[in-house]
Amino acid sequence: MFPTFFASVPTAFASLFPADGPPWQALSGLKPFLDDWRYPLLPAELASGRPLPTTVVLHEGKVYDTGLSIGFGDATKGRLEVRYHDRLLEGAAVVMAGAVLIGRRIHLGAGSLVESGAFIREPTVIGERTEVRQGAYIRGYCLTGNGCVVGHTTEVKHSIFLDRAKAGHFAYIGDSILGNDVNLGAGTKLANLRFLPGPVVVRTPEGPLDTGLRKLGAILGDGVQTGCNAVTSPGTILPAGSLLFPNVTAPSGLHPPRARLR
Repeated sequence: MFPTFFASVPTAFASLFPADGPPWQALSGLKPFLDDWRYPLLPAELASGRPLPTTVVLHEGKVYDTGLSIGFGDATKGRLEVRYHDRLLEGAAVVMAGAVLIGRRIHLGAGSLVESGAFIREPTVIGERTEVRQGAYIRGYCLTGNGCVVGHTTEVKHSIFLDRAKAGHFAYIGDSILGNDVNLGAGTKLANLRFLPGPVVVRTPEGPLDTGLRKLGAILGDGVQTGCNAVTSPGTILPAGSLLFPNVTAPSGLHPPRARLR
């Protein structure tokens, strides 16, 4: 019934994505998966819920906050460069002053950048070379692959980003999966809750399919793109290569391969 949505998933995420079953199955297992993740516990002073008073660098289990020289290149392209007294800290993660981290179960991958004003709640796993930009709001039970962007004033809740998925500006991502190389235009909203009580039902060519989920946003296959101010209704399933044009609301249901919604 379901086409291939994701050509690959990070090895560490493989248990979330069984070969059979509907594509939203990974969301059903996301909470226990993240509860069981082996977190390198953040120092308590970094995870207190208070804005960080100074920029800190995490590298090989150590925290640095003095003697730093940081080149703020594009982290998603591996251009974030950190030196400590002229010694290059290869793969260091940077959390800028003014960011807020709540809880010690927050994993920051090598080369990742958390900008000032970002808010991250545990449990959350941020992949390598990923940018969490100013004003981003990560509400917990969120998982990103490598080379991703959680952008300015973007809110993410109980969702998965595969490698290089980007939600750069003013987006809402709730109970959703973004495949590899997905790009959300500014103002995209992935709605996750029906107006009426009951689970989200997905329309398919074989008939309606009860997901059993009270909240389900969108499943976006690899390379899906949305235009500015696009909206998906709860239970929108877009196969790889689909396009959702600007200012369009996608109806719920399984759409055909490489759909073009205008």
